[in-house]
Parts: sequence; structure tokens; C-alpha cells
Amino acid sequence: MTVERGKRSFPTRRDFISLGIGAFVVGSIPFAARGRKRLVRRTLPVMGTFGEMALVHRDESYAHEALDAAFQEVRRVEALLTRFRPDSEVGRANLSAFDRPQAVSGETADVLAASLRWAEGSDGIFDPCLGRAVALWDVGNRTRPPEVLDVDRFAGRGLYSSMELGRSGGQDVVVFHQRDMAVDLGGIGKGYGVDRAVQVLRSWGIQNALVNLGGDLYAMGVSEDGDPWKVGVRAPDNPRGVVTTLEMSDRAVATSGDYHQFFDYHGKRYHHLLDPGTGAPSVARVRSVTVAAESCMDADAGATTAFIASVERSRSILGRVAPGSEVVHTV
Repeated sequence: MTVERGKRSFPTRRDFISLGIGAFVVGSIPFAARGRKRLVRRTLPVMGTFGEMALVHRDESYAHEALDAAFQEVRRVEALLTRFRPDSEVGRANLSAFDRPQAVSGETADVLAASLRWAEGSDGIFDPCLGRAVALWDVGNRTRPPEVLDVDRFAGRGLYSSMELGRSGGQDVVVFHQRDMAVDLGGIGKGYGVDRAVQVLRSWGIQNALVNLGGDLYAMGVSEDGDPWKVGVRAPDNPRGVVTTLEMSDRAVATSGDYHQFFDYHGKRYHHLLDPGTGAPSVARVRSVTVAAESCMDADAGATTAFIASVERSRSILGRVAPGSEVVHTV
């Protein structure tokens, strides 16, 4: 498994993108003419972002079927974990888990348990139960901050400690012990979606592929030319620029930054990454943090944690919660 930094810069439109995708498609024409493997690519809206998948295979028809299955799996994960649908398992928990135990699937219970592992391991810097605070800030639609008293209501609550996972009647259940809590898996759910898509592609016999959901990415095997995938980290102030490139093989990477979702008010930027200690957007020490890990779920949660915490503190947290993960770039 490799993640190596490169020196070249390429234009990009998203948080992460395989810098070779466009070039590989052009370069694959003579290879395809000789009957060799080619790159097959698909981009679709999913999980509130654009999902990009590309895989290397000889049979283009088979490759498209595998991509269909992988995207279908991501949509299934979204239907389980989104807080924006009252009929999702997370949505039902947010509606009723304070009043009574809410049944969830073993899969959802596993993701919730992983989110609690990150919450406990980070001493609450990562808190998956700030859904009501996230909804209050609603940075995608607001133009000014909410009232201070409304924000202070969520500050320093450690709401994750009030989510209980258990079993009842042979079924996994979740219970909330604070009315102000609601689950928001925005800092870990897309990473899990990437991991599931990777598993589906592997079940189809795919060995070399790239799965990217809005900046949560896993690189399988190698690219079309046999080299590690080249992945660019977006420049915060230049949508068509990158600040570094990574060479990746069988490794996950994710980025968190203040330029994904935000609004500016009186010269100050209010972004979507909330500090559980204040109930407000964290005071940005850097513009973005990129974390690599064995799984994309851990890379996702690790990047969220590292952005809110100092980079120095986050290294200790990463080593404790997800050994083998690392901060690979900051801006």
C-alpha cells in the first residue's frame, strides 16, 4: 500500500480527482486498439455530491455493469445513513430514539459504533451526534450566523456520550439520552460508502479502480499504465488548481476544508465543520487537511478530526484510533 507525494500540478474540478483520468482516456486509444485493458469512467450525483468511479478492464460492457453495481451500492448506503430522509435508519432514529429504542440494521449499528469509536478516541473532537447543531447552522443556505444563545445550547455537551447502542429482542437498537442530539454521519458516511463500493467492485473481480465521492477516495491497485494512481489535492482558493499530488495504490484518502460548504459574514468565514466544544464552526488553523488510511471510513473521520483539532494533536488521535493512518498534507 503506497501513498507518495508527487511534484507535478494539474487542473482539477473537485476536492480529489485522478489526475490521470482525462489523460488516461486519451492515452488508452492505441492500447484498446491492441486489445489491451482500457479505462472506463463514470460520474453520477450521489450522497449529496458527485461520485466518480474509474476502473481498468478489457471488457467495457462488463466494466459498466460493475460500475452500475457499485453506484447502486452507494445509493443503498445513502438510503440507510442520510439524516435528510425521515425514512432512512438514521432519520428514524433522529425522530424517535429519544422516546424509545429504535431498531437499526446491523450495518447501521456498525457505522454508528465506528463513529463512537472516533468520538471516544478523540475525546469528543469528532462528535456524530451534533445533527441539530449542523441543522441550525445550515451553512449551505444561511447568510449570517444564528443567535449566540442558540449556538451555546450545543457547546461542550459531549452529545456522543448520550447515544447508546444495544440489543433488544434479537435486534440492534439505538437509544438517545439527550433530546438535543441527532445523528449526522457527514464526517464518516461517505467514507463508508466508498468502502462499500470498493467491496462491490472486488466482488466483480475488479482489481484496479478509483472510487471518489466528493473528496473521499480509495485507489485500488494501479492505473491503466501500471503505475500508482495520481491523485491531486485541490487548492482552496483555486478550483482549477492543485497544491500537491499523491501516488496511491490500495489506500484511502480524504480531505476536510473550509471551502466545501460555507458562507462569509462581516469578513469572517463560517464553514460546515463544527467544533463540539463551541457548537460553532471550528477556528480554522489550516484551510484543508488530507488524511490517508487503510479504509476510507477512517480517512473520512480522520480528516474531519484533524481539521478541528490541531495537526499535532490529531496525529496522536489518528495513531490511537486508526493505526496506520496519517496526515499527508495540509494547506
